[in-house]
Amino acid sequence: MERYDVAVLGGGLLGCFMARELRRYPLKVVLAEAREDVCTGISRANTAIVYTGCDTRPGTLKTRLCVEANRGFDTLCRELGVPFSRRGSLMVSYGPRADRVLQNKLLQGMENGVEGLRLLSGREAEEQERGLAPGVSSALYAPGTGVADPWGLCYAAWENALANGVAPWLGAPVTDLLPEHGGWRVVTLRGELWAAAVVNCCGLHADQVQELAAPPSVRISPEKADYLMLDEGAGNYVGHVIFHEPEEKGKGLTLVPTLEGKLLLGPTEEGAAGPASATTTAGLGRLRQLAAQVAPQLDLNLTIRSFAGVRPRPYSVVSARSIHDFTITNPARGLWSLIGIKTPGLTCAQALGAWLAPQVAETLGRREPDPTFRPERKAPVRPRTMSREERAALVARDPAYGRILCRCGGITEGEVRDAIRRGAVTLDGVKRRVGTGLGRCQGSFCTDRVMELLSRMLGAPPEDLWKDGPGSRLLTGGRYGEG
Repeated sequence: MERYDVAVLGGGLLGCFMARELRRYPLKVVLAEAREDVCTGISRANTAIVYTGCDTRPGTLKTRLCVEANRGFDTLCRELGVPFSRRGSLMVSYGPRADRVLQNKLLQGMENGVEGLRLLSGREAEEQERGLAPGVSSALYAPGTGVADPWGLCYAAWENALANGVAPWLGAPVTDLLPEHGGWRVVTLRGELWAAAVVNCCGLHADQVQELAAPPSVRISPEKADYLMLDEGAGNYVGHVIFHEPEEKGKGLTLVPTLEGKLLLGPTEEGAAGPASATTTAGLGRLRQLAAQVAPQLDLNLTIRSFAGVRPRPYSVVSARSIHDFTITNPARGLWSLIGIKTPGLTCAQALGAWLAPQVAETLGRREPDPTFRPERKAPVRPRTMSREERAALVARDPAYGRILCRCGGITEGEVRDAIRRGAVTLDGVKRRVGTGLGRCQGSFCTDRVMELLSRMLGAPPEDLWKDGPGSRLLTGGRYGEG
């Protein structure tokens, strides 16, 4: 049985950053993930917004970490070679009730230490964003709001963790946690390992994993969200992230100009029923209705895809009430659980790791930092961001970077090969790393080409390849695994 100082369970943003931050100390760390790749759970579907902290309750851990994380996000993304843009945000209102909400958020944000907040008049907001429906009564401007690449951030944290010595255990769903010899025996379908400490970052399943070793304290109720993605023709419709605070109570519309020049609409907010990845007619209809109200000139015919995500909503077993702060439990010696880390989880993933890792290290008697830790990760090569001369030199060294495989995104064979070498074993694993299949043709041109490369480099027949994990074959006639 392999032995480690710390076992991190779960390979989403939280787990990958937790493993990375733990390696700042002289610890032998393993990350166990149930699926065949990281970034396959709740981290794969969100608004990609880096929040400022004006929307969270004063005095909470969530607020403190959000404000700190936002200020340091430029540095983090530079270290990891991940794109990031501070677009700023406008939270807009169209009536007296929503105006009061914005005024309260301004005061709350100032109390939280968020810098640069301003309350604009309706005219000022409409002058900045001419695509908004007329009649804006006020708008809260937050210059620090940013837009990131959640997939790129997760993979970058993972690759940096691996480069610093974290051991990967993929395809290893946890089935039991047993106290043994002052630590924990972690039982998975891949095998067993022993760790002196365990950090549970299992997302929607974090409560179930904790209850393998401790009485129930926090449970998770899944909350589903639908999204619409509009093509590049809509990317300049707004310059800021737009939050719509509706006059009636309920969820308003969010418009996010993405790093790739597209426009994201969403999320809705509803109870999770049916498959986690399945959109609902009601949810998508609600988005279209809100878009007509808030952005009436937006051409929804530019929609190229819809998708759904699921977020964890934690609630206390004792009080049966929702929990709005970050919940980190320590129900047994050497066991920590990050349960129900909802919005702003992307913003705070690294900050949560940096907050908890020293506590775990101190418990294990490893307080001093590891001088061999290196926080930098070299970004993958992206020919479309290079000058003509740089691309020519790159293609001269490796002609695969001159062969366009995905026309919509201008993505080359060399980039797909690199994604597979970095760990992609499914079509969606490639998509999330380099963007194939995300353009207006939604993979109709590049899918067979990606499959051919995956088949050749993995040594697997095309009919055995998965789109996104078990049960997602595109072709029939496979011989191995689940179909």
